[in-house]
Amino acid sequence: MEGIRKLLNTILNFLAGVSFVAMVVLTCWQVFTRYVLKNPSSWSEELVSYLFAWMALLGASVVTGERGHMNIPVVVEKMGAGAQKFFNIFAEVIAFLFSAIILTYGGVQITNLAMGQLTSSLGVPVGVFYIVLPLCGVLNMIYAVLNIADILKGKEV
Repeated sequence: MEGIRKLLNTILNFLAGVSFVAMVVLTCWQVFTRYVLKNPSSWSEELVSYLFAWMALLGASVVTGERGHMNIPVVVEKMGAGAQKFFNIFAEVIAFLFSAIILTYGGVQITNLAMGQLTSSLGVPVGVFYIVLPLCGVLNMIYAVLNIADILKGKEV
């Protein structure tokens, strides 16, 4: 299980990093074309916005894998070990269900719907950029299962 987590973390960190570097380069290109060449690059602005969404969602999957998602532990920390384990697993089940229903199912629906629509500057189907939603949904579900297994074993992520 640790091998799967380590591999996913490596891939996601790499993809998020590549997205960030590409965004920086494209933004610099956009500034150069706008202020130096006086001919703004519209495709780079559009691509940067899609890359930002990809980077944010891939980063959110990494956070899910680290069990760093938002919670308010003040009440749970005052409970016994059994109750803490129950609520930690409950939180992972909620994250799993959200990922399954909203990100994966909803993401597949919106991706299929958007495949018939082209982006204004790039001329690429919008659905290509929406594929990150179901992808991250599946990744979050995998991480949730790994997290539940670790909680049951008494391991901290």
